[in-house]
Amino acid sequence: MTLTTHDDGLVRAALWEPRGAGPAVRCFLCAHFCTIEPGERGLCGVRENRDGVLYALTFGCAISSAVDPIEKKPLFHFLPGTLSFSIATVGCNLTCAFCQNADISQLPREAGRIRGSDFAPEEVVTRALEAGCRTIAYTYTEPTVFLEYALACAAPAAAAGLKNVFVTNGFMTRRSFELAASHLHAANVDLKAFDDDFYRRHAGARLKPVLDTITRMVAAGVWVEVTTLVIHGLNDGEPELRALAGFLAGLSPDIPWHVSRFHPAYRMLDRPATPVSTIERAVEIGRDEGLRYVYAGNLPGHESESTHCPSCDEVVLGRRGFRVTGRRLNGNTCSACGAEIAGWWAS
Repeated sequence: MTLTTHDDGLVRAALWEPRGAGPAVRCFLCAHFCTIEPGERGLCGVRENRDGVLYALTFGCAISSAVDPIEKKPLFHFLPGTLSFSIATVGCNLTCAFCQNADISQLPREAGRIRGSDFAPEEVVTRALEAGCRTIAYTYTEPTVFLEYALACAAPAAAAGLKNVFVTNGFMTRRSFELAASHLHAANVDLKAFDDDFYRRHAGARLKPVLDTITRMVAAGVWVEVTTLVIHGLNDGEPELRALAGFLAGLSPDIPWHVSRFHPAYRMLDRPATPVSTIERAVEIGRDEGLRYVYAGNLPGHESESTHCPSCDEVVLGRRGFRVTGRRLNGNTCSACGAEIAGWWAS
């Protein structure tokens, strides 16, 4: 991807084209396919039409960076026990009423503001290496809307031996995924529900593009894990959970599914935290539908945080919260019975 800059240093966006003969443009970065008039921004709030050219307003402008355990993404089967250098810009293409990072994800949309500090891609890679990280994670907000910046980091990161991870809502287009795929090694996709009405009402999106992205990632050999935040009374019905788990198992029974407990946040402060029994039932449903690795999220110390061998049920990776507490693996096999445990256990 070739980057060109505006006179004031802004980077020209990827994946757009003029809309008809006028100065409006159409963006192909995410599945909203925004038509953007001059002086306006897309729904994400971070891509602006200036005189018929679309620019990425957040390139090289990080709102957050941190060294995290890879388990925090959450990724449990991708280099477990290692560190991930995590970066984000402001902005998101969804409007989830339960967003836990709304102060940065919704800032451009709600306040029209682009905030952050200069953080050049080369410096991101250097900092990751200095911190002893094995990966760079594009996370906290939505990497799709800062794709140009993510890819400018991802290429030198891969050349330096680092792996690249997206923590994403999956509301991408085929074109944006194909642009990212060459340097993308793993992703945790937030599959918020298995109901299009839920997506429209509570996230400002649609279900099918997310399912398409997960399918493309699996087909392309990206290591995929999926997280579903289970919200009492909204997406916790057994038929829906079974359909969701069945979809994942149909792609691969080795896809880890993280079933996370909802806590009140952002614009959903009036809904109670999800009962622990609901999360435990969702874990059972995932296993019943054929998924080999199902985890309870937001329940530190719960038994199902650990990875069990699908053959003999031995705990092969013990966890508490984001910490690996024990390991019984010989390479990629269970040390008790020799069965293969799916995942990336070495670089």
